[in-house]
Amino acid sequence: MKPEERNLLPHLSVNTYSADEQSEVLSVSRARSSSDSYENHLPVAGSTTGRSVSMLHENLAQVTGASSQETAVLMTKYLNDHLPAEELARRASVQSNEDTSPEAADYSEVHSNVIGVFHQILVTCAVLLLAAACGMPIGYSAVLLPQLYNVSEPLRIDIEMGSWIASVHSLATPVGSFASGPIMDRWGRKPALLFAIVPLFSGWIFLATASSHFLILVGRIIAGISVGLIAAPAQVLLAEIAEPRLRGLLIGAPFVSYSMGILLVYAMGSHFHWRKVAWGGTILPVMSFFAITLVPETPVYLARNNRLEQAAKALSWLRGCPIQAKRELLQLIQRCYHETQDGNSKGLWKSLSEISLIKPLIIINGFHILQILSGTYLVVFYAVDIISDMGGSEINTMQAAVLTAVVRLAFTVIYCFLLLMMPRRMMVIGSGIGSGISCLALSILMYVRLDSIKTPFDTYAAAVFILIYIGANTGFMTMPGIMIGELLPAKIRGQIAGYLFTIFNLLLFGVAKAFPYAKEMFKTQGLFLIFGVASFGASLLLYLMLPETKGRTLHDIEDYFQRKNWLWVGSSRMSKSTSNCPTDEEGQALKVVK
Repeated sequence: MKPEERNLLPHLSVNTYSADEQSEVLSVSRARSSSDSYENHLPVAGSTTGRSVSMLHENLAQVTGASSQETAVLMTKYLNDHLPAEELARRASVQSNEDTSPEAADYSEVHSNVIGVFHQILVTCAVLLLAAACGMPIGYSAVLLPQLYNVSEPLRIDIEMGSWIASVHSLATPVGSFASGPIMDRWGRKPALLFAIVPLFSGWIFLATASSHFLILVGRIIAGISVGLIAAPAQVLLAEIAEPRLRGLLIGAPFVSYSMGILLVYAMGSHFHWRKVAWGGTILPVMSFFAITLVPETPVYLARNNRLEQAAKALSWLRGCPIQAKRELLQLIQRCYHETQDGNSKGLWKSLSEISLIKPLIIINGFHILQILSGTYLVVFYAVDIISDMGGSEINTMQAAVLTAVVRLAFTVIYCFLLLMMPRRMMVIGSGIGSGISCLALSILMYVRLDSIKTPFDTYAAAVFILIYIGANTGFMTMPGIMIGELLPAKIRGQIAGYLFTIFNLLLFGVAKAFPYAKEMFKTQGLFLIFGVASFGASLLLYLMLPETKGRTLHDIEDYFQRKNWLWVGSSRMSKSTSNCPTDEEGQALKVVK
């Protein structure tokens, strides 16, 4: 073997190409270029594995006479069909004269086979168990507070303690969210989730055995910290294991389970004492712990931490095809290399000055504020109290709360399938408009009938409007996780996701804590007026700034945010990717949907 060929071997290793495949490629190079030296095209000695692999196709293109893209296509065909070296060389000379535009062929689509899709669904199901476990403590305050307000309850509370019990969960959640970013970046997405399940189980034990208000608060705080630890790693894990065509469905699916957890705790609370409900809350954390132990770490995390063999195995399992796994692993490594070459390997705080991060942060944080003010979570926390104000003694408030949870669950399922079938922008903007109209209609109805004697018509009309509101507003509940999973750059997605959830939960705590006092000041009709205005505001923000991400790869989305335009509306159409980095499915940059 010639010295220059020995230098080529590192490009063909890193568990991406077999020994036979390496030999074949070297045979092609001998046949195509007897005088050209690899030393003119290879990185210097001591370069990283990621750099070596990222240069592979460029080097092969130079010695075979084909372009880098053509060589990538030929290598894929070669690895799939096991063509002999001579046929590969012949195709290299023929391919250079053919049309290789993205319109002619999609060279880098990410498509799993049936087994790969099944494996991605299995990973999602493990996260679904955990999401349901997180939904239960969210809805638990609606079960706990009415029972603790009862005069016969030994641990009876007043309105001040009730507001703390309802809101302290949201106060504790930012602590977990803040810690989740460094944890999942340091040890991985999977270990972060396993670690987070332990305090969730412990929190339910504290609640079930509480003998004082203090211990109830302790249990709520521990459970809140756990939910904060889980939120970001769960969304990032699903975003990084899913292929583009399934990403919206798989990221949105945990919100179905989340809503099911809320429904489950409501249903249990309508039949059992709050202590029995707390004991029942320990079951899902145990089940989810064992399920998460069986799933692989995300290939993105493994590749970025130079654990390439594990990344290749994880991709092979998730895609069901070793050839597709090799190709996608190469794209991941190339992306890391280009970020390093472009000087993008900065720390978190330095990255905050980049426009590619500032724009998604404005979209995500702006939406978080308006989503909270639209009442998405307040109706969950205080469902029984709100329904009681609207219906008086005409309805069973606990059963009505269960009905709202059923509606939320049903619409969450619907929205997950809408994420698969329709553009993200259309879905979430329509959700905000529907939410705003129903809130304004309910507020007007309550103002008009303020001093009138309540009739069955008032009760049924209010019920219809609030069910429409819950159904429409559920679309808002699915979006934060999708935005964090899709809009943030991969290089700091883990770190910044935790901090975003921290800000979100601090805002949620403040609003939840002030809600009882705001309700006394503005009354229920005034609150729904605020909910409606905030819903319209969220729709306007997303209409102006949110790019359409359905079917686009995470690489494409990153490239879009590097452009100078701030508004999606009116931005120029791009016919093809403007990035030097490889793309996955579609192979094109984001386009404006008009």
